[in-house]
Amino acid sequence: GSSFAHRGELRHAKRIVVKLGSAVVTRGDECGLALGRLASIVEQVAVLQNQGREMMIVTSGAVAFGKQRLRHEILLSQSVRQALHSGNNQLKDVSVPVLEARACAAAGQSGLMALYEAMFTQYSTCTAQVLVTNLDFHDDEKRQNLNSTLQELLRMNIVPIINTNDAVVPPPEPDSDLQGVNIISIKDNDSLAARLAVEMKADLLITLSDVEGLYNNPPGTDDAKLIDTFYPGDQQSITYGTKSRVGIGGMEAKVKAALWALQGGTSVVIANGTNPKVTGHVITDIVEGKKVGTFFSEIKPAGAYNQKSEVFSSTFSSVTLWKLLRDIICRLAELLTERKEEILAANKMDMEMAVSVLPPAMLSRLSLTPAKLNGLSIGLRQIAMAAQDSIGRVLRRTMVANNLQLEQITVPIGVLLVIFEARPDCLPQVSALAIASGNAVLLKGGKEAANTNRVLHQLAQEALSVHGVREAVQMVSTREDVADLCRLDKMVDLIIPRGSSQLVRDIQRATKGIPVLGHSEGICHVYVDADASIDKVIKIVRDSKCDYPAACNAMETLLIHRSILKTPLFDQIIDMLRSEQVK
Repeated sequence: GSSFAHRGELRHAKRIVVKLGSAVVTRGDECGLALGRLASIVEQVAVLQNQGREMMIVTSGAVAFGKQRLRHEILLSQSVRQALHSGNNQLKDVSVPVLEARACAAAGQSGLMALYEAMFTQYSTCTAQVLVTNLDFHDDEKRQNLNSTLQELLRMNIVPIINTNDAVVPPPEPDSDLQGVNIISIKDNDSLAARLAVEMKADLLITLSDVEGLYNNPPGTDDAKLIDTFYPGDQQSITYGTKSRVGIGGMEAKVKAALWALQGGTSVVIANGTNPKVTGHVITDIVEGKKVGTFFSEIKPAGAYNQKSEVFSSTFSSVTLWKLLRDIICRLAELLTERKEEILAANKMDMEMAVSVLPPAMLSRLSLTPAKLNGLSIGLRQIAMAAQDSIGRVLRRTMVANNLQLEQITVPIGVLLVIFEARPDCLPQVSALAIASGNAVLLKGGKEAANTNRVLHQLAQEALSVHGVREAVQMVSTREDVADLCRLDKMVDLIIPRGSSQLVRDIQRATKGIPVLGHSEGICHVYVDADASIDKVIKIVRDSKCDYPAACNAMETLLIHRSILKTPLFDQIIDMLRSEQVK
């Protein structure tokens, strides 16, 4: 299979591997297990399992748990022996020998498993232990047996808990793994989790450790930034730091394993499983598509995400380009009327879902009618005619010196991100304006208009595809995508949020170096002067308030010169507003 392209798709993950690193499972003193953390992780895995997903856990912790047990046993036996030997209870020179890791693993494995079993029982979830070594993946027969065992456990709704069989595995070898899709040594649980996820065709691998995710520089250094989404081609931009306080993986091993899993078709998120503020929901947040840790994606967002103003090829002369843009917009105008039934059917679905949640004014904005579509089509043709003056127009010429002339010429901005509310007529209008000015545009409409916007976006791309520039208008589906785009200052050139002043402020805060074309509160006043023409006043006041009262630029305040009070004109205005049922 292929991995998910962006975080929003993770909620569709059916089969999920959760890898718990040593730093997550063990306490800060490296002895004993972090019971609180484990309990909350178990709860989240059980919740997802009960949603019908197939959950698998790759766990560390057997060595640490065994070390604690053996250390306790040795201290106890030594102190008893010494007490008997000396005839008194004074303990002298009680030294703990260096404990061998394989012995610790053997002593700790059963206790670790008993703990998982007890915790999962609280959620009526059954678990099974699976111990593996490198041979279990490299020997075909063993690998197939492992696969069929795990498939059977998942079919029976059991959570397999997998660990390397540390009682028998040889010590870690130098880094010779990850040379090809079929060669990955299981020298640490990161590699094991990746190998297992690919073998079992898992949709998602969540790797939990003691860091927030992948940073471009070692965490803690001044210029270290958490990488939200990591693409395989970005490896050169990473500087790795030291390994974690426990475990043998380290971030470099995690990234290698993650990229290996990604190559095999499994999506990966590396996140922090030790932060007490988020531990209780880190796994469920990741599956819901929230911005947690580093998401590994094989597919860089296509089209306009990384196309600049070359969207409309600079090889066109300005005359050819203008005609091309005009043709695209006129074709979109035609499609709005030709495919009227399809648009209205989609809008009807949106209206039915929104009728119980949106106030009347918002419903009115969401609604499309044949008359609105007709008006839209006419408006688009007006934009098409104006496109002639939009690109390559010389605004000013100045002779700076002999043979040196300075010109100010209109050019496209590049890639625009336009955010607008649940008003589907915005989509063709904004698309046409962007096309007319030679810009690529990313559109984020209100979720209440999702069905209508999808159809309108398809029509815009259909109009563009005639000239091979289909990608110049694209939809952004989630708020998470908007947050991602706000950071891409090398790809997005201008953000235009159309909505509340709160939205504008939120976007301004979220951006990293991208200009935001904001606005403050609207002031929708109409002023009637003492010398105003009576005929015009009635028409203008009626049109500005009554033609489309749900629009955000409908009149809010009518200011009248005091000399008009107690005149027939004043009475006419009031009578007209009353008859139009203005309150």
